[in-house]
Amino acid sequence: MSSSAQSPSTIPTKYWHPLADGRIQCDVCPRACKLREGQRGVCFVRAREDDGIVLTTYGRSSGFCVDPIEKKPLNHFLPGSSVLSFGTAGCNLACRFCQNWDISKSKEIDTLADEASPDVIARAAADLGCRSVAFTYNDPTIFMEYAMDVADACHEHDIASVAVTAGYICDEPRREFYAHMDAANVDLKGFTEDFYSHVCGAHLNDVLDTLVYLVTDTDVWVEITTLLIPGKNDADDELDAMTRWVVEHLGRDVPMHFTAFHPDYRMMDIEGTPPRTLEKAREIAISNGVRYAYTGNVHDREGGSTRCRDCSALLIERDWYELGHYDVTDDGRCGSCGATIPGRFDGGRGSWGTRRVPVRLADYRRT
Repeated sequence: MSSSAQSPSTIPTKYWHPLADGRIQCDVCPRACKLREGQRGVCFVRAREDDGIVLTTYGRSSGFCVDPIEKKPLNHFLPGSSVLSFGTAGCNLACRFCQNWDISKSKEIDTLADEASPDVIARAAADLGCRSVAFTYNDPTIFMEYAMDVADACHEHDIASVAVTAGYICDEPRREFYAHMDAANVDLKGFTEDFYSHVCGAHLNDVLDTLVYLVTDTDVWVEITTLLIPGKNDADDELDAMTRWVVEHLGRDVPMHFTAFHPDYRMMDIEGTPPRTLEKAREIAISNGVRYAYTGNVHDREGGSTRCRDCSALLIERDWYELGHYDVTDDGRCGSCGATIPGRFDGGRGSWGTRRVPVRLADYRRT
């Protein structure tokens, strides 16, 4: 992609249109920010410049780290493998409980400590033995041009691309963006419009539209995560409605992760999620027909492990992010009864373990 004369990290974009009053509307996400010259959108990284909308963080990152893929969390996508994770700055949501607020809410370019072209990232991932690259920490929707270029560069090295996202994106850019992705973990933050509008600054139906599109119209592997916040989105009737919707509209085989909240950002006054809340959410999901329901951010070996939907045999034992017993064939079948396990298991069990290794991309740049 071409770059602006002002900065190599500023590039033109295409999802916008002019308004009759002289403003320009950004059409990437449902916020539809309407900007005058020099103004930035709510995400902070998309701005109006020279009568168009530009992305200001192309090739800039808030840091790189090699993680276990289960930390994204993805339990049915290349289990045990390592993933090179990175994000940029800014976000198009306004979640009061944001766990990465120092990155997603940042309006300081200094937050973007590392610079890397798509080719450098792909080369680093290959050299580090990563089977995938994840766009995470903040939402890749807002830096989609950069993320798509990175994904394409990684595909040339047979490295998969993973979007960790809130799913808050409009139809046309959604179709282009996910054409470059292999897997996605979509953060379904709750199941009421009240929660989305008052706690997240967004709308529920737009996220549901993304989930339906991904599962019914693409080959992207999809898993869902819901962070359960005591007294906010953890009511039994809400979890019942959510899991019934998933089964009806997405099917029984989309894995759901129920994870524990800890006090952060603008919700320091709410206590962490009791483990029993996660266990009960998992029970509700299973009773409603979800075949693969997991707990996260707590020590729960059974809640983190995968069992066969047909014979109930233990397929993948997980202790935090450490894999124990493993009985899935390379073509994704139960080692006991031969039932197909939905997901991507080619290449067998990885051996990365629980390590989290920071990476300096400067070490991979060619002079």
